[in-house]
Amino acid sequence: MKALVARSYRPLEDLEFADLPTPVAGPGQLLVRLQAAALNAVDKVLVTGAMRDALPVRHPFVPGVDISGVVEAVGEGATHFGIGDAVIAWNSVASGALAEYVLIKDAPSAARRPAELTAAQGAALPTGALTAAALLDNVRVSDGGSVLVVGATGGVGSYTVQLAKQAGLTVVATGRADDRDFLGRLGADHVLDYRQVDVARETHRLIPGGVDTVIDVANAGPALATTAAAARNGGTLISPLGGPPAFERDVTAVYEGTRAPEGRLEELAAKAAKGELRVEIDSDYPFAQARQALVDFASHHIRGKVTVTF
Repeated sequence: MKALVARSYRPLEDLEFADLPTPVAGPGQLLVRLQAAALNAVDKVLVTGAMRDALPVRHPFVPGVDISGVVEAVGEGATHFGIGDAVIAWNSVASGALAEYVLIKDAPSAARRPAELTAAQGAALPTGALTAAALLDNVRVSDGGSVLVVGATGGVGSYTVQLAKQAGLTVVATGRADDRDFLGRLGADHVLDYRQVDVARETHRLIPGGVDTVIDVANAGPALATTAAAARNGGTLISPLGGPPAFERDVTAVYEGTRAPEGRLEELAAKAAKGELRVEIDSDYPFAQARQALVDFASHHIRGKVTVTF
């Protein structure tokens, strides 16, 4: 099979196409013929080895964790899907989506793709929507509360804005000046141009005292203290990227990654199929341009997801 391959930890520009053996479905696995994949920030991390101690990979390595395709073979003990089923999946660090075939688990991290969704739309759902839902699981206020979403235009942020608004929260979102209409369509009540204003100060002007919750999907480490300043005393900062265990102010830090509880991916896919959850695709590349897709994704301002279609 054709695959985009990293032979070692190298820059994205050094990825190359290669012929690899088509994998064989083992116990509890499904072999999927790819129709589309979506890109994520973790792809760059895994290819370049930026976090090789925490997230090591074996080479040759095929990047891509968001999968949309058709089941070609079913391993022993895999009972949830059958040959010919259209599926979507979050493949975690196992990765492999930028190839003609990939193995996935017969688990809640996979779901049937509704007929109303294109292959690219299906690929654009798993990591972004599952992560957004997991982050919002940690919000301690409900109807009438407020949230600041930092990094709101990207794959995780665009779903976070929508799900937060649907949960009854007042949503403040960061983006650029020309993202205002885009974020407004997703449900943001206020849009802050992070290049022009002090986000924490402007948030306090809009929401006196600060928001109940900050969800920051753009920053990590010490930089989170800057956005935590937008939260009220007693508020919460939630991030999927990791940072300090506590802040100088009375703001609780919560770090949450992508999770796929039973039935959640099916629920999110059903909402997307009904038009209740917008699947925003910034750009779509043919598989032959998958390397360029990764390079562009890593260097451009993205609205929603970048997909690769086979």
